[in-house]
Amino acid sequence: MTYKTLFSVCFLSFLINSAISQTTITKWKDDKKGAISLTYDDGNRNQFKYALPIMERLQLPATFYIITGPIKGSRYQGKFVGRPVEDIIKESASNPTNADNYFERASAAKYLGYIGADALYDKSAIAFEDGKIDEAHKLMDTLYQKVRNGALKKGIEFSDEVAQEQGLAWDSIKAYAAKGYEFASHTVTHTHLAVLDTTNMSYELYKSKEDIKEHLGDKYIFDAEIPFGVEHPRALKYAFPAYAALRNMMTDSFLFEINRGYKTQPGSSNKEYVQWQRGPLSKTSLQEMKSYVDTTLAHNNIWLVLVFHGIDGLGWEALPHELLETYFRYIKQNENNLWVATFADVAKYMRERMHADVSENKTGSTITVHLKQTLDSRVYDVPLTLKTYVPGSWKVVKSNQQPNLKIQKDAKESYVLYDVMPGETITLSHQ
Repeated sequence: MTYKTLFSVCFLSFLINSAISQTTITKWKDDKKGAISLTYDDGNRNQFKYALPIMERLQLPATFYIITGPIKGSRYQGKFVGRPVEDIIKESASNPTNADNYFERASAAKYLGYIGADALYDKSAIAFEDGKIDEAHKLMDTLYQKVRNGALKKGIEFSDEVAQEQGLAWDSIKAYAAKGYEFASHTVTHTHLAVLDTTNMSYELYKSKEDIKEHLGDKYIFDAEIPFGVEHPRALKYAFPAYAALRNMMTDSFLFEINRGYKTQPGSSNKEYVQWQRGPLSKTSLQEMKSYVDTTLAHNNIWLVLVFHGIDGLGWEALPHELLETYFRYIKQNENNLWVATFADVAKYMRERMHADVSENKTGSTITVHLKQTLDSRVYDVPLTLKTYVPGSWKVVKSNQQPNLKIQKDAKESYVLYDVMPGETITLSHQ
């Protein structure tokens, strides 16, 4: 054999091995076509009475954004952190609400001890979030005037969301969490964060986080949802540092986000990932709800985040549990092609993949694969699915972590799928 011929044979062998021994990180776990996260807001007791048993039967995970203040066993309940409210009420008689005092008055409004104040507070907060600042100030003036004039009855009132969560206890939440359900913060009292002063905004964000950490552990303080799905920049400014992810908004450059009220269609984006939030309402048909799943299946980059609130007449836009069961069964039917996972797990997987690097080395009948990433492994702890192409002559593939890997085929060649934690090295071989 001539030197030229030998070189050609070796080079051809190198090309073949390089083409065959190729490892990538799949876009979704188990190389599925898309992801779905079922999420619930407010900790409504009917969610646990009616919806959770359905998910248990179907073995579907979910994320519950809970209001921590009213939960039995919580250390931190709703409160105003600041000077005596009597001083604020007295001052309001001679000093109209303005940019300098609005946030303090809004923070104190729910803790003045009067029934009816909450409704006026909500109207003022919504006006502020909509950019109607003068209207927000006038509504706050009306609230404090009614308090001073005795137009409101003394007493303690709870928001609808807090009242609907009454009866929930940390012992029950721990039991649900042990079954694989995620619990995350929906603040202490389900208030409008954008109108609170910085002290009370921090209280709502961080004290809720502390209670969740104390009762459930670090795993459950990864993400949160600011009440009312708000995207106001003032609220987000203080919420982003508190949690690694917010369902309200994620700022990852690789992710295009379509939130609940947006009309944009997910197929219009060429980003690596699209988070498509849909919130079925009481008038949303089952056909439309199913179309969300069908659209996710028709693409390869959609993360469908479903947002539910009330169940069986209790809570905002309540849906009957029979409708949910039919819908969840439809999702289950498509589980071979869709990864159904908690909000945290999907968010972590995407970030890990986008910050990971995989390398491999093929020696004889062995392929060694190493996965590394730049994120904090104490937080980002979801295994990534690797896809490695193997020679067509391999009939049985084993790894140093799994005895037998199923050989599959696509248009390119034979391959195996397996899960790896970043930092691990996997050795594949054949028998």
